[in-house]
Amino acid sequence: MGSGHRTVHRLGRRFGWLWGAYGTSALGTWLAFGAFPLIAIRVLHAGPAEVAALSSVAAAVGAAVAVPLGPWVEVRRKRPVLIAMDLVRFAALLTIPAAFALGVLTFLQLLLVSVVVAAADITFRAASGAYLKTLLPAEDLLVANARFESTAWTTTIIGPPLGGAVIGLLGPVATVVADAVSYLLSALGIRATGGHEPLPERPAATRMRAGDLLDGWRYILTDTTLRPLFFNTALFNGLLMATQPLLAVLMLGRLGFTPWQYGLAFAAPSIGGLLGSRLARPLATRFGQHQVLAVAGALRALWPVGLAFVGPGTGGLLLVVGVELGLIFCCGVFNPVYATYRLERTATDRVARTLSAWAVTTKASSALLTAVWGVLGSLLGPRTAIGLAGVLLLATPLLLPRRAAAHPSQPEPAPSPAPAPARPAQP
Repeated sequence: MGSGHRTVHRLGRRFGWLWGAYGTSALGTWLAFGAFPLIAIRVLHAGPAEVAALSSVAAAVGAAVAVPLGPWVEVRRKRPVLIAMDLVRFAALLTIPAAFALGVLTFLQLLLVSVVVAAADITFRAASGAYLKTLLPAEDLLVANARFESTAWTTTIIGPPLGGAVIGLLGPVATVVADAVSYLLSALGIRATGGHEPLPERPAATRMRAGDLLDGWRYILTDTTLRPLFFNTALFNGLLMATQPLLAVLMLGRLGFTPWQYGLAFAAPSIGGLLGSRLARPLATRFGQHQVLAVAGALRALWPVGLAFVGPGTGGLLLVVGVELGLIFCCGVFNPVYATYRLERTATDRVARTLSAWAVTTKASSALLTAVWGVLGSLLGPRTAIGLAGVLLLATPLLLPRRAAAHPSQPEPAPSPAPAPARPAQP
């Protein structure tokens, strides 16, 4: 069995470039966390409905725009697509500070940029999964996904406080510039990986048909292992995201927490994600991927209902920190194993459209459930609505795969030969 030292050596320099590219763009994203709502409120004097539209409407429209891009990505080399999506996000985000400097920034521009970035995010994720599946040996998938998960949680810890300091000194537009530059640096890092990527075989029909848009969903829904995992993640992520605005209203409004206390309650527990991601591979090696998925997936569903009992003062703050720490730790274990499990189960020539369909559904379900829970929060109160979401989350483990996946029925193409060790793309 390979040791940690052997794995690092095998992933090599190319992995280092891609890992650095991912870390750079992830840090940029967290630096700019909350920048668009702040710009809308402080610069454009937008109201609550407009601010809510920036996240819900932009995510839903971005997901719809990304639907035809999955089949399109499938028949193209993935590395140029990754670079192109980074450059699209770089260019789109730069229009914000440019318009601000010229005094012509509008809410419509913020919304359109949000849509473009959301669609490019989905396309990037679909292409990166396919790139990873092609270039990295199967035994290294979990190592790579665990490292990306660890990096994601590290930037979650560092980014928001640093971004908050930048916003305090220079304003929210400065963090948008930093986010844009991070995508440019990511594109340069992916380009620096080099190597030859073979052109995927094109299907007999070169023109896209309407039915091709549904191929990703067909593949997921006809697979006995992917189907329950698909519904589990869409429902879990959607319900979890739906509670965030309500928790903000509860903590910052009725319970009287300050913004720095609210930020601390979610930033500090991210250390749990870092620890969980470090344990994901050893646990999967000892107990098997399916067992870790089942246990971590069940444990992560137990925590959110506790948020319905948050009270004022130090005790309430410690309760939120404790719940989030447990939740994020379980997610840190679950996520890299889940990403690896999904990639291993999906045939190489279907990865891009499958991941695209997955991401579109996740974003759309999150947007829909957030809107529904906003109404429930108005009718029942935020605490009751949070508790209802927590109770429903307790049922999500029933949707996890009940048995370990068999190997895909169709043969997988071998990773393409390269002069340097194989490496992953950004998750």
